[in-house]
Amino acid sequence: MNYDIAIQHRDDLNWAPTQRASGRPREKQAVGNIGPRGQPLRSPRVIVCKDADPGLVDRYRTGDKAAFTELMVRYQRPIYNAAFWVLRRADDASDITQEVFLKVAERRDEYDPKFKFFSWIYRIAINESLNLLRQNRRETLDDDIDVPAPDSASPEQQLGDAQLSKRIRSAMMSMSVNDRVVLSLRHFSECSYEAIAQILDLDEKTVKSRLFESRQRLRSLLADLGSD
Repeated sequence: MNYDIAIQHRDDLNWAPTQRASGRPREKQAVGNIGPRGQPLRSPRVIVCKDADPGLVDRYRTGDKAAFTELMVRYQRPIYNAAFWVLRRADDASDITQEVFLKVAERRDEYDPKFKFFSWIYRIAINESLNLLRQNRRETLDDDIDVPAPDSASPEQQLGDAQLSKRIRSAMMSMSVNDRVVLSLRHFSECSYEAIAQILDLDEKTVKSRLFESRQRLRSLLADLGSD
C-alpha cells in the first residue's frame, strides 16, 4: 500500500502528547522523556542552528559522542511530533523516536551532506512510523492532551483558543494518514515544498497538489467554524 503524505503550521496548534521511555535497552539512552504526562511539547518546527547539522554528523563519524547528543537535542521533539501525526499514539511515537536515533547512529555513513540532514532524518521517521502503522493496523487516538494557549492570553481567550485548537486537532486526526503527514510536515514542522518532496520521495508538483487537496478536505471538516 502506498502511504504518501504532507502538512502545515499554526502557532496555536504546536502541541503533541508527551513521550515515555519504552523500557527497551538503548545504547546511549537515545531519547529521554520529553515532559510530564499531559504537558504539550513546544514548537516542533525545524530550527536553524549555528553549528550546521552536517558538521555534527562529521564529528560523530569521527567518534565525538557529544555531537550525536546535540543532534538528539535538536531533533527529538520534531521527530516525536512527526511520528505522532502518523501513529496518533503517544507510546508508539516515543518508541519510533528512539528507533529513529538508533537508525541514525547505525546509518551515519549513509548520510550525504549535499542534502539537508533534517530531510534525511524526517524521512527515516516517516518510514519507520508507516512501517509500524502497517504492522499494528490500528488507528487509536490518544485524546487526553491539553492544548497550550499563549501565556499572555486572558482566561477567556485561552479557553477559546484551546477549544478551537482541539477542534482543528480532532478534525485532522480523523483524516487519512496521507493527509495528516502532508499537513503536519508543512504546517507544524514548517518544511518547505522541496523538503517535503525529499522526505516523501515525491516531486514538488505532486507535493503541492496533495497539500492542496488535504487542505480542502480539512476545510470541509471545519466548515461550520466559518458560519459564525
